[in-house]
Amino acid sequence: MLKVDDLHVYYGGIHAVKGVSLNIPQGHIVTLIGANGAGKSSTVRTIAGLEKGRGAIIHKGENILGKPAEDIVRRGIALSPEGRRILPHLSVEENLRLGAYIRNDKDGIAKDIEWVYSLFPRLKERAWQAGGTLSGGEQQMLAVGRALMSNPELVMLDEPSLGLAPLLVKEIFNIIGKVRDMGKTILLIEQNAFAALSIANYAYILETGSVVLEGPGQELLRNPMVKEAYLG
Repeated sequence: MLKVDDLHVYYGGIHAVKGVSLNIPQGHIVTLIGANGAGKSSTVRTIAGLEKGRGAIIHKGENILGKPAEDIVRRGIALSPEGRRILPHLSVEENLRLGAYIRNDKDGIAKDIEWVYSLFPRLKERAWQAGGTLSGGEQQMLAVGRALMSNPELVMLDEPSLGLAPLLVKEIFNIIGKVRDMGKTILLIEQNAFAALSIANYAYILETGSVVLEGPGQELLRNPMVKEAYLG
């Protein structure tokens, strides 16, 4: 579905992403894991059109690197960003509808709102509650739901479990599996290495902007180096 080839991202004199190459097949969960500053968020933000980079990002045979973020969303690629970034003064449903801003199929939008509510029943209970009054876990659910509302083929989730209690982490990862089972492709950015590798078809480990290891998720779970560095 999407290939990243020799991607480089700079912030002034800082070389944040150093020749990263990824392959994200249709219908798979691919995860990037690594410590803070490894280049994970910079990679997905560049795919989403929010950062400039060098190299190539190939989607359906076309290099989309450098295209505006709105064009990327229209191609079926959506990002749920780190930090949630919901609009606190808008209601849950208004936040969800913002995620569908590129769409004009009213019936389809209504159907997808109900689908998101089926994934996150707590959001339906709070449909007209201001987003800023939700708990951290509920805001994370809303951020993921908003990304799904553009009806993407590829969903990029940047640190969906960050700051959540263990029970909510388990719930979020169960939902990620359900979204994949519904035919979506997922690029998952995570510091929770065990949870990410347990669910991923394939994984890349980033350190200081470079891929240092890759392989099937279950294989990396058993890798001694990964166990020592990321699994404790």
